[in-house]
Amino acid sequence: MRCPSASYEKSLRQVDRRNQIPDMVSIYLRPPEVEKREFPGYWEGDLVKGEGNASVVGAIVELKSGYLILAKMPYAIATSAVEGFSAALNRMPLAARESMTYDQGREMTQHAQITQNTGVAIYFCDPHSPWQRGANENINGLIQHYWLKGTDLSVYSQQELDEVALEINMRPRKRFDFKCPIEVMSELRAQTMKLHY
Repeated sequence: MRCPSASYEKSLRQVDRRNQIPDMVSIYLRPPEVEKREFPGYWEGDLVKGEGNASVVGAIVELKSGYLILAKMPYAIATSAVEGFSAALNRMPLAARESMTYDQGREMTQHAQITQNTGVAIYFCDPHSPWQRGANENINGLIQHYWLKGTDLSVYSQQELDEVALEINMRPRKRFDFKCPIEVMSELRAQTMKLHY
């Protein structure tokens, strides 16, 4: 059997994967209050990948508070994303589950199921536009301090991921007058509860 040529292999790697996500809703259709970060409940999501992209952890960050949740996922596939992100989002009260913005990764082909499980509307960025999820990009930088490049992330339990997220959520941030995200999120949740009673 003849080996494939280098140009053939390159063409396989360069397949355009856009428009492979059914019923995708563009970031340009998000409510304007998401960008303003006036209210809690708007999230950005991403996968943190381990060695050879063979292991992953889901990461979602709430925009107003900077609050991080890490979700254990066995694989970077749609069923794992549904299970992991649904469980992560459902840890928050309904009032803190408005929307999530994500890239066009194929793990989100079943995004409608996440919305059904959580009530969270999902919006998709343009291809190759990480700046459209700036909070996620920033938080990924903090997460990488905990795992060396090439780490096998599959060895971490959900409890261990929760401990990493807690440490990050307890780091004071200048933009919050040196309050930490867990404090800000607690205040936002208390305010939200008052509004609903």
